[in-house]
Amino acid sequence: MSQRQSTLIALLVAVTFFMENLDATVIATAMPEMARTFGVAAVDLNIGMSAYMLAIAAFIPLSGWLADRLGSRRVFGGAIVLFTVASMLCGISDSLETFVAARVLQGMSGAMMVPVGRLAVMRATEKKDLVRAISLITWPGLVAPILGPPLGGFIVTHASWPWIFYLNLPLGIMALIATLILIPKRNEVSTRPFDLKGFLLLGVACTALLFGMERLGQGHGSQWPGLLITALGVVCGVLAWRHMRRHPQPLMNVAVVHIRTFSVSLLGGSVFRVAISTLPFLLPLMFQLGFGLSAFDAGLLVLGVFAGNLAMKPFTSSIMQRWGFRQVLLVNGCIGVAAIAACALLDQAMGWPLILLILFIGGLSRSMQFTAFNTLGFADVPKPQMSDASTMFSMCFQLSMGLGVAIAALLLRGAMVLHGNDGHAVTADFQLTFIGVALIAALALLDNRRVSAQAGAALLQPKA
Repeated sequence: MSQRQSTLIALLVAVTFFMENLDATVIATAMPEMARTFGVAAVDLNIGMSAYMLAIAAFIPLSGWLADRLGSRRVFGGAIVLFTVASMLCGISDSLETFVAARVLQGMSGAMMVPVGRLAVMRATEKKDLVRAISLITWPGLVAPILGPPLGGFIVTHASWPWIFYLNLPLGIMALIATLILIPKRNEVSTRPFDLKGFLLLGVACTALLFGMERLGQGHGSQWPGLLITALGVVCGVLAWRHMRRHPQPLMNVAVVHIRTFSVSLLGGSVFRVAISTLPFLLPLMFQLGFGLSAFDAGLLVLGVFAGNLAMKPFTSSIMQRWGFRQVLLVNGCIGVAAIAACALLDQAMGWPLILLILFIGGLSRSMQFTAFNTLGFADVPKPQMSDASTMFSMCFQLSMGLGVAIAALLLRGAMVLHGNDGHAVTADFQLTFIGVALIAALALLDNRRVSAQAGAALLQPKA
């Protein structure tokens, strides 16, 4: 397959990745208007966000088996159709119940889109072009959670909330046409049986972990239910791991974790993603509750992170080719930790230029580390194990991004308790929370030390 076609497939998957991640956060600023439409309290709309995230987490383990069974092209195209239809159903919903059902359908289809799309990219791209391809896929996942709330607010202000979902309709139609043109048919499909026990254990583990941590972050008597649900998730996760190690044809072959570069990307990368996924949640809250800024001004400041993500993209490949994965992950990881810790220095008296500079540097580091982890993870994975690796990576990615928000809420609540603050969070609470987040990011650096100096060398060969 030509480099041009593999690039076009990567761009196609990037569009679907953007759609999936955008729809996770875009309704945040539209909740009051949606609540009026449904005749419920705005806080009740949180279930719309939670149902979407939980459905994605629960059904990602199924994606690899379906891709092997039916072929990447068929599953990816079908997921795009289902996501587009579910988006339309979200837009025409006239009650909270129908909206939540449509969001669950959206999450189920989103769980199929990205892992299978990434798998299609891996199969279509040569090793030497993988850095560029993964960079294209990664970028939308970085910017969509940041752009979601301001975009949702813009749409609600100038149109109405259903247009948040109707925007997916033309994108979905174009993505489906591109899929049929670009992604080749694959006849070498697998006939392995469906591992129902593995699917149920993994589904319960993922949803219970996300839901339990979210309950812990809510406080107000939710601690014990949250702990019990989280414990259920951990137990099911351990049982799922044992089952898949012993089963002759598991839903997901966990032997791929013995590949060092993949395990570093999975473990250290997940810890890092937990840390950085707290920022789109914490920064807007701090700017509004702590600094007293409007939602619009808070959104403008957070766009400093987006600008850093965007500015780093053209230099990602050349930096990794010059320094290698190990040095990039360690040095840039330290910069990322320092950028998160610097958020603890932000206060109302600081000028906007300095705040934007700190966020911009954090965005640069965030983009580089994200791409390095996502690329290195597949550097040494053989073609037959690509499906299992893509599914496992997507599952851990979704869990880490979801857990990041829950952990941020938990740390913020803990900071409020330490400061004896029973009301709204103030700037000092956020500053202490950012220190905690920086410590989490620092943990990822410990795992990065397992990366050898020659790791991923096949991916960093200069273009002939």
